[in-house]
Amino acid sequence: MKGYKGFNKDLTCIGKQYAENTVFEEETAEICKSGMHFCENPFDVLVYYGFINDKAEINEFAEVEALDACKTNDGKKYVTKKLKIGAKIGISGLIKAFVDFTLAKVKTEDTSTNTSDYSAATNTGDRSVSTNTGYRSVSTNTGGCSAATNTGDRSVSTNTGYRSVSTNTGGCSAATNTGDRSAATNTGDYSVSTNTGYYSAATNTGDRSVSTNTGYRSVSTNTGGCSAAMNTGYCSAATNTGDRSVSTNTGGCSAAMNTGDRSVSTNTGYCSAASVEGKNSFAIVTGINSKAKGKLGCYIAVAEWKQKYNGEHELINFRSHKVDGKIIKEDTYYTLKNGKFVEVKTNEGI
Repeated sequence: MKGYKGFNKDLTCIGKQYAENTVFEEETAEICKSGMHFCENPFDVLVYYGFINDKAEINEFAEVEALDACKTNDGKKYVTKKLKIGAKIGISGLIKAFVDFTLAKVKTEDTSTNTSDYSAATNTGDRSVSTNTGYRSVSTNTGGCSAATNTGDRSVSTNTGYRSVSTNTGGCSAATNTGDRSAATNTGDYSVSTNTGYYSAATNTGDRSVSTNTGYRSVSTNTGGCSAAMNTGYCSAATNTGDRSVSTNTGGCSAAMNTGDRSVSTNTGYCSAASVEGKNSFAIVTGINSKAKGKLGCYIAVAEWKQKYNGEHELINFRSHKVDGKIIKEDTYYTLKNGKFVEVKTNEGI
């Protein structure tokens, strides 16, 4: 039986160290007691391992295969005595798994499709597919476990049911989900992917795109330049690899990351993290107990808060510093204590 498993960033799970492309065995297998657990449905993995942990670190994911009998008590979480861990797939691989799993599970009799331009395909039933290959088209689902997809330019794919997928490969497109555990993805330029449900993912690979989530434990990611990825939910991640991009979070325990030049990562949530790797970029955290890091030449800016007698917090310091390799090391998280930058060890909370 094949499935998916979540891990901490170092590929550990509940104290057990795993490794890629390796088979692991245990003597017994009982749900929540012994053995190795995994999920067949990639969406269910997020119930146990969100994209971000409570230390604002990105979790890891991998495809797995049970090589022995499996047990389950809910049809979601499975346990086995012998499990093969495949290669790490990361967030992008998990998002692709969302799409592939949903398309594979839908009922063929619920499919609506158009191949001509100016077309519309729509479903109101669960586990349905709407697809368009012409440009200026619309595909929409209102049932759960559905998929809406476009390959033409200037198209719209939308889902209102949970565990849904909307995807576009053409430019000037929009993919949106309002249901839980959904994925909206674009590969074309000038695209928008948005989720309002929790356990969601919105991703763009085209330039000048926007990915946004308002649900918690969500991911928005861009690989094109001039892009924006935004989260307002708790335990979320926003990441950019293109130049002149923006990643921002307002939820607690979130992470915003940039690898492109002249980019900005910013967090306003509690216990959040911001990191940058491109030249002339900024990592800014204004939330309580938050941290920031960057490559040489970048700048970090951190706020310090003090808890008052009534439980409220007061802003007492806000400082910025260049990552110079001396006072501020590269690839090292810093927080602000008593007005001074203090290194945050990788195994420490903040």
